[in-house]
Amino acid sequence: MTTKFFTNDQANTLLNKFAGIFAHNPDIACFDALVGYLRASGYFALRHHLDNVPKIRILVGIDVDALLVRQHRKGLLQLADSDKTLAEVRGALRQDIQSAPYQKDVEAGILQFVRDVASRRIETRAHPTKKLHAKVYIFRPTGFCEHKAGAVTTGSSNLTAAGLGTEDAKRNYEFNVLLHDYDDILFASGEFQKLWDESNEVLPAAVKGIVHDSYLRDDLTPFELYIKFLIEFFGPAIEYDPNAESDLPKSIKRLAYQSDAVTDGWLKLQKHGGFFLADVVGLGKTIVAARIAKKFYYHNGFPTHRSRILVITPPAIRENWEEALDQFGLDDCTKVLNNGSLHKVRDPERYDLIIVDEAHKFRNDTAGGYDLLQKLCKTPTKRRLPDGSFAPKRVILVSATPLNNRPADIRNLVLLFQDGKDSTVIGNLQHFFAQRIKEYDAARKLPDHHEAKRAVAGIYAMIREKVVHPLTVRRTRTDLMKDHRYKADLDTQGIRFPHVEKPRPIFYRLDDELDSLYDRTIGLLASPNGDGLTYNRYRAIAYLRPELKARYQNADLISAQLAQIMKTLLVKRIDSSFRAFTISLRNFRNNNEAMRRMLDRGAIIIAPNLGVSDYILEDRVDELLEAVEKAKETDPTIQVCKPADFLEGFREGIEHDADILEEVLSNNHRYKPEPIFSRTGVGSLRSATPEERAQEEARSAALIERLKKRAAASGKKSSGKPARSKRP
Repeated sequence: MTTKFFTNDQANTLLNKFAGIFAHNPDIACFDALVGYLRASGYFALRHHLDNVPKIRILVGIDVDALLVRQHRKGLLQLADSDKTLAEVRGALRQDIQSAPYQKDVEAGILQFVRDVASRRIETRAHPTKKLHAKVYIFRPTGFCEHKAGAVTTGSSNLTAAGLGTEDAKRNYEFNVLLHDYDDILFASGEFQKLWDESNEVLPAAVKGIVHDSYLRDDLTPFELYIKFLIEFFGPAIEYDPNAESDLPKSIKRLAYQSDAVTDGWLKLQKHGGFFLADVVGLGKTIVAARIAKKFYYHNGFPTHRSRILVITPPAIRENWEEALDQFGLDDCTKVLNNGSLHKVRDPERYDLIIVDEAHKFRNDTAGGYDLLQKLCKTPTKRRLPDGSFAPKRVILVSATPLNNRPADIRNLVLLFQDGKDSTVIGNLQHFFAQRIKEYDAARKLPDHHEAKRAVAGIYAMIREKVVHPLTVRRTRTDLMKDHRYKADLDTQGIRFPHVEKPRPIFYRLDDELDSLYDRTIGLLASPNGDGLTYNRYRAIAYLRPELKARYQNADLISAQLAQIMKTLLVKRIDSSFRAFTISLRNFRNNNEAMRRMLDRGAIIIAPNLGVSDYILEDRVDELLEAVEKAKETDPTIQVCKPADFLEGFREGIEHDADILEEVLSNNHRYKPEPIFSRTGVGSLRSATPEERAQEEARSAALIERLKKRAAASGKKSSGKPARSKRP
């Protein structure tokens, strides 16, 4: 099938079409181009094809509508003013040179373009009265007539590197047509000539002046080039805003590293629509975010528009946020919401800025919480932009561990403020992460552990470099100590970061009764003989009848893994923190009791995203049913089952676990072992001396050795739990 249409796909580019036309028509006498954009940096790609063309004309269509909008904002009347038209062209060319990549061939192309214009080898004009969207390229040979027509192309491609489809450029999707009929070329030539006669000449001297105002001038000193480099690299970050410091509350210290974080974060917020605030724990992420929020409030249309800010935070640190916002005078324009209450937001368009603390908790796009947060972040605001559209949200994701997740999790967080198809950091973000996710899944299946580890590290290095780094503000304590300015500031303020040592064992003495109780509890938790906990509460979908279980992928595997996670959690916590162990037991008992009540009522609700246990334990059954009906439309995992829908042994396991949990909880108050020795202890304000550490390590080694000898003498294998020693 033959067609006159073509796109920029693979080798079928506009540049290759031009090459073919010049190759088969060596006597082209006139090349006319009507374009929407004049890009000197893209001219070099076409330049060598034009060496033997005596007449080259380029007509630029100025965006008159944009000029009108700008003039009307100033209260001026925009007319067909040749000076304004030429100023617009000069401004576009200057911006093109400033933003062009620092490459030798690009620089050569720009300079060649300027020389061609200065020598009048190229004639350039700009149209002042029409908004020209057309892109037309006309090739007329010597002796142009109906028997020797030449060619004309028209479509969407501008005279730019992306429009031409050069190899080193990010190609646009273009749609063009190539015609060779004499009547078509004659008509296009006539239209071009009419527009050319109405246009204004872009004077050669003006183009040369643009080069003189740019980095291409040849009389720049090394110092001026260095200053140029600093401005290009750091951009507005080098500008000092005195108000940012003078507006700080008296209770907030003026720290240089926080001020730099505010500046960096503010620029990223404007450029990318959001960013990760990922300073390590203890560096004041809440203060930095509050300072950026205040800056946002006064720069987002104030005073005609009063911005609203939504802070989403775990309940445990909600009070910290409320205190910080109150200190900065933002309490009236800010709503602080628990991260489990996103469903309570009825008007997401009301908020201009979303701040999400502990943002990594929303990384899973299969959870209902992520969908609610994405809706909040993606819903446009009520504030209108000058062009009439609604302003998008700005998003700050606060997380000390933005990269400690799977590639899919990182993608989900980035998509809260980035366009997946047209991001500001890497273009097609969805395609980039699809490739990384595929590579990650393949790497995890590699049989060689070390090879898999290296492959995963390489994947994360690419994600960190191309996506996370441009979107992240992050400093560690080591970074602050290495920066002389930050360190001097911290020393002046009297701020000292604690020195964290490696963990050291703390041994406890257990009497005979407590030793026996410990063994009994571990046995019930680990269930070595089958008489301990069944963990059926966390294996509900595995006990469903086959036709109901089919709604869940890998139901048996997921249930077994979840039960194992709970078992491991309880066993670890009994050796680490009796308080945490008690809390975990109570949570298990409450969840188990909720399941037992549902079995008694004859309706078992399986809804992982609704917090069913809380509704049941608080006797809010009607609310639960209402929530289930509402969520069933979008959540296929929800099921309402009858006791008969579960296999034999499920209810018996729930009853069995209820008795065991009550027994363990009733005995838990007896867990009060005393430490044999703890030279400095956990959370001590001072570090142990080398002598103390040596003594403690010697005692630990001696105690472990005695335990091994005792186990060998009794014919039993040592359990490897020196913490259970009865004698030091």
